[in-house]
Amino acid sequence: MAVRSRVIVHGRVHGVGFRAFVSRAAQSRGVVGWVRNRLDGTVEAVLEGEPEPVESIVRFCREGPRAAWVAQVETFAEEPEGLRGFEVR
Repeated sequence: MAVRSRVIVHGRVHGVGFRAFVSRAAQSRGVVGWVRNRLDGTVEAVLEGEPEPVESIVRFCREGPRAAWVAQVETFAEEPEGLRGFEVR
């Protein structure tokens, strides 16, 4: 059964490889969706897949890549839309 999580990551998350970090983690776990930088300085990701792989990426978002500093991670459960592939926006 697929789940969907929208994740908003606050902190120093632009210009540190955060989107590539999330994309690699998602693709290696068979999770689909997208990730993007937002104008307010946060990173937003939508993740769809099996519950454990999605949750593992949410945990990775709490750590971030080495150059990042994560202050807060907000997660929102949503209805899956049947996305395909993973996109860095």
